[in-house]
Amino acid sequence: MKLIYNVKDKPKFGQLIVFAFQQLLAILAATIAVPAIIGNGMSQAAALFGAGIGTLVYLLFTKFKSPVFLGSSFAFIGSMFAAFAGATSAQLGFLGMILGAAFAGLVYVVIALIVKVAGVKWIDKLMPAVVIGPTVSIIGLSLAGNAVGDFTGANAGVNTYVAVICGLVTLFTVILCSVYGKKTLKLIPFIIGIAAGYIVALCFTLIGRSTGNEALMVINLSAFENMKLFSVPQFTFVEALKGVKELTPSYIATIAAAYVPVAFVVFAEHIADHKNLSSVIGTELLEEPGLHRTLLGDGVGSICGAFFGGCPNTTYGESVGCVAITGNASVVTILATAILAILASFFSPFVVLLSTIPGCVMGGVCITLYGFIAVSGLKMIQKVDLGENKNLFVVAVILIAGIGGLSISFGNVTITSVACALILGIITNLLVSGKKAQ
Repeated sequence: MKLIYNVKDKPKFGQLIVFAFQQLLAILAATIAVPAIIGNGMSQAAALFGAGIGTLVYLLFTKFKSPVFLGSSFAFIGSMFAAFAGATSAQLGFLGMILGAAFAGLVYVVIALIVKVAGVKWIDKLMPAVVIGPTVSIIGLSLAGNAVGDFTGANAGVNTYVAVICGLVTLFTVILCSVYGKKTLKLIPFIIGIAAGYIVALCFTLIGRSTGNEALMVINLSAFENMKLFSVPQFTFVEALKGVKELTPSYIATIAAAYVPVAFVVFAEHIADHKNLSSVIGTELLEEPGLHRTLLGDGVGSICGAFFGGCPNTTYGESVGCVAITGNASVVTILATAILAILASFFSPFVVLLSTIPGCVMGGVCITLYGFIAVSGLKMIQKVDLGENKNLFVVAVILIAGIGGLSISFGNVTITSVACALILGIITNLLVSGKKAQ
């Protein structure tokens, strides 16, 4: 893949700020969506702060060689609900989330130590291109429903056609800038696309307010009312400290049971994300800086992120897609994005502005981001001979299980469709790998 900025390249300061803002926009919706889903007083600003801190930790562990942003993990949503469900108070629930992230991070540390001793060759044998390629595609395809849902939806009561128009403006602007743009324009298609979609949505909203037509009010402008200039995020650890007295051994066991199994599931997705990113930047990240370092960065980053924001972090496909589409793999850009996320969490107008970006506008962006992830996975299997049934069955099992949404739940623990597809793919590949090629 042709990159405009390689991993070690350093854009000029002015460009760097713009590129960092674009990365922030790409990961924003998902990062602040998790605390919104969990509720119970969780702060979106704190989650943004935690994502920035987690990313800094990840970059340090990976020696600034892996250009990807860490954001709130959706895989742990069930575990986070369990932390509050089993708690006697909201404060204990916050403490439970921090403990859960610590348990999950410990799993990553243990696996990292094993990888350090055993190496990564076994991973290549266990998950060759015929397995990892379609799995990466599933990561993108499994999010397709989210992208389309956002694309066609907006605030309650808003006309679907109005939402689609805003989404289409965003989508086509991103595509045109990326394909026909030159130099800087080609590097910031998402900023331009989101700005175009937001302007159209704002026009509809202003018309709706002047005419009293709620079906046109795409943007919730009331969010700007009574807005402060600066505010300190409601950090998770502050509330968690109040719940220490309520902590019991049984509650700790409940948290461990809710978080530890999910950490093993996310490990599989961790490998798929880094394989995908490796194909984008042309460097095998599992070897340099090494899987043990990426695991430590992800695990410790999750602990730090949850300490401040409550949400365990994970490498984001949206970030990888942004790197691939813009051709900007500069790790300095990711560093600047992390710092920007931390600073932005204190600046209320910025947080409110980002939170008012309509879902239909972000849906237009996500169609390109998730689609790119799906296509990059398919590119990994270009050299795989699908004329051989042993390869065909592996790919077929993964695609159907993943697209079909196969998932298995054990109490509060859910093995996601991506993880199920990968596990089935690995088992199928082991069953047929003894068959020699014709």
